[in-house]
Amino acid sequence: MAEITAIFWDVGGVLLNNAWDRTEREKAIAKFELDATEFQERHEPLVSSFEKGKLSLSEYLEQTVFYRPRPFIRDAFREYMFSLSQPKLDVLSIAHALASGGRYFMGTINNESLELNLYRIEKFNLLDLFDLFVSSCFIGMRKPEPEIYNLALALTQRKPEECCFIDDRPTNLECPSRLGMHVVQMQSAEQLRKEFKSMGVKIA
Repeated sequence: MAEITAIFWDVGGVLLNNAWDRTEREKAIAKFELDATEFQERHEPLVSSFEKGKLSLSEYLEQTVFYRPRPFIRDAFREYMFSLSQPKLDVLSIAHALASGGRYFMGTINNESLELNLYRIEKFNLLDLFDLFVSSCFIGMRKPEPEIYNLALALTQRKPEECCFIDDRPTNLECPSRLGMHVVQMQSAEQLRKEFKSMGVKIA
């Protein structure tokens, strides 16, 4: 088996909770007393453009929430969206150990809208962990589109068999697996440590 030299991570659902997935949207819908069906009908056609960086957070909210007057201001809704982000400390500790060891190239392959992605990078000091952010909002591609994985390989000049990708969603692991990358479906920090050990990844 080829030695792993690069580790790519999903962010939401692996290192942090999801930024604006169904659970987070449901919390916001409940807090601000929005019509759930109406919100979802407006959200679905926009989510791809939103996560590919083609639609700003302001534009997204204009079409999903503030298309009519509300009894709350935009900043309150934005701040609540940001406040939903929380770290998965046990997994972050593994990532920190790998980054501090300096043995592996560390990158992300993640779907995230621009403003939330930038907020989470700064809030949780992800610049300390990663050499490269292959984020959908930066490159205009989303998982599970094959191009996003091929771009990560091209940017790092790694062979697929030298790379490991961690994601919590099976559909996002199918393409990198076909390309020949090692893949891990994230379940727990303990499980991740065992998977790394079986692949010969050394945690400092």
